[in-house]
Formats: sequence, C-alpha cells, structure tokens
Amino acid sequence: MAVEEGLVPRHEIAKELEQTKAENKTLRDDLRQKEVVLQRYEGELRRYRAEPFQADQFQGVRPYSRELVDILKRAGHVGSYQILELLGIGPGESEAIKAVSRQLEELEKFNLIKADGKGWQWIA
Repeated sequence: MAVEEGLVPRHEIAKELEQTKAENKTLRDDLRQKEVVLQRYEGELRRYRAEPFQADQFQGVRPYSRELVDILKRAGHVGSYQILELLGIGPGESEAIKAVSRQLEELEKFNLIKADGKGWQWIA
C-alpha cells in the first residue's frame, strides 16, 4: 500500500544512496586526475610563453602575456606577488617568475607601466 502512494521502501533508498555515493567518488577521482593534467599543461604553457623573455640576446618579436597586461590595466596598481598569484605562478616556478619580471621591465622601458616601492601601475 505504501508503494502505491508514491513512497519508496527504506532499503531501496539506502541502495540508491550507496550507488550515488559510489558515483560521486568516481566523479571526484576523475576530477582530481583532470585537475592534475590541467596544472601540468598550464605549467608547460607558462614555460613555453616565458622562453623568449629568458634569453638575454633575443632578437625578433616577443609576445607579451595578455593576462599580465589585462591585470595591470584592470587593477590600476598591483603588487608583484599579487601579479604572480593572479597569473597562477607559484613560488617554485623561478623561470616563469623571471619571465614575468622581464616583461614588467620591458613594459616599463616602453613607459606603459611604472614601478614604485609597492608594485606596478599601468600609466598608458
């Protein structure tokens, strides 16, 4: 009679709950794996984009980080550590940090930004 009124027996609810928990665990594991792969790809992309700014005697055109320029324009004034954080660059990524520093120096040479004791400011 309870089934006829739309009520589901307790054992079926418990079974469905266990299935949902198992599916949830599987999806979480899959998401973790994809996050690790994404982090690796992002690291490789940062290294690739940083290469032109690591060479002392580079000749040719260097593409500046669009993200860096957007951060500087949007924030108005932003600290160096905050820039790295917004770009997703960790403290152990020394090559990426050097590349960002060189880009900032180059942008300053072109009078697009200025440095003060607290960070960088977009002035163009």
